Amino acid sequence: MAKKTKAPPPPPSGDAAPLDLVAVRTQIDGIDRQIQALIAERAQFARQVGKAKGKLAAAVDYYRPEREAMVLRGVVDRNDGPLADDVLVRLFREIMSACLAQQEPLKIGYLGPEGTFSQQAVQKHFGHSAKGLPLASVEEVFDEVAAGHADFGVVPVENSGQGTIQSTLDLFLTSPLKICGEVELRVHQYLLSRTGHIEDIERVYSHALSLAQCRAWLRQHVPDAEKLPVASNAEAARRARNADDAAAIAGENAAHVYGLKIVAGPIEDRPDNTTRFLVIGRSMFPPSGNDRTSLMVFVRNQPGALFRVLEPLSRRGVSMNRIESRPAHTGLWQYAFFIDVGGHVTEAPLSEALADLADFAENVTVLGSYPVAVP
Repeated sequence: MAKKTKAPPPPPSGDAAPLDLVAVRTQIDGIDRQIQALIAERAQFARQVGKAKGKLAAAVDYYRPEREAMVLRGVVDRNDGPLADDVLVRLFREIMSACLAQQEPLKIGYLGPEGTFSQQAVQKHFGHSAKGLPLASVEEVFDEVAAGHADFGVVPVENSGQGTIQSTLDLFLTSPLKICGEVELRVHQYLLSRTGHIEDIERVYSHALSLAQCRAWLRQHVPDAEKLPVASNAEAARRARNADDAAAIAGENAAHVYGLKIVAGPIEDRPDNTTRFLVIGRSMFPPSGNDRTSLMVFVRNQPGALFRVLEPLSRRGVSMNRIESRPAHTGLWQYAFFIDVGGHVTEAPLSEALADLADFAENVTVLGSYPVAVP
């Protein structure tokens, strides 16, 4: 193990001697060499892990989200500053992403085109060494992952201000895919245009959810502009770059990608605006130690049916994070309940609660057990 380098002296105060910048920079250079050597050593061990697993079919066979979650939680637990937790998590995520890509980059489908919040979620969860596959719709993300053309997909499922994205939930009614992870992305919305002048704007393009997230700001600042929903925020930016009287609501990155100027921002109505994304794949993974399980439950059409389904969870001490109902598409007035609970499906007390629940539900499908998003 590399010997720790002593930290440089604190900045001078009062009558203390001037700081020797040359000496401090020399120490920093030495630390950088150690960091680089340790990263290279980690990459070599990661390669050995790949060899120990034998010749596997693709990069997806080497990926272990539960292991990555454990590593990142350890990073947070060990952190005493001065860098923030999210900074260190991002650094270690990129190291793991690069190490995994030695075998072959993961292929991740997301709602495109380039510059969407979905792409940001992909990079936050998988790092920049993964290969993003921009697709035209969330449904196409499901299809490409199911067909094996993408290893995983990242799809939005709920927003802190606008609630559940029901069209995403509906795809689970017929899809064989499993939920393998979750990503929480702090979303900042910006008003972008070609000229950068708010007085030029006569119409605003954006995804319907982003328009809703900025409704109060738009009403106050561009009340007469036409609001036009499109398939994605990046598509809105693409349209806005073609006319001086058009604007888009999108992320700051879209301004750089599509050559637009920032008119205003952030403009979201809620300061805590956050979107939760799901990582979808073809398999479930072992427990990570802090997991969430998503269930799809069809109840029998009888009095008290939902209570009988939820009672075993309460009795076994399983926490329920969310419940949504959607038309089941199997008959008139029949509904499926989507339920998020704490724990992994293979571990008690959840495994015991699910065994009890099966006695009262018409059908229970485990959509996935996956690590809770690392803060």
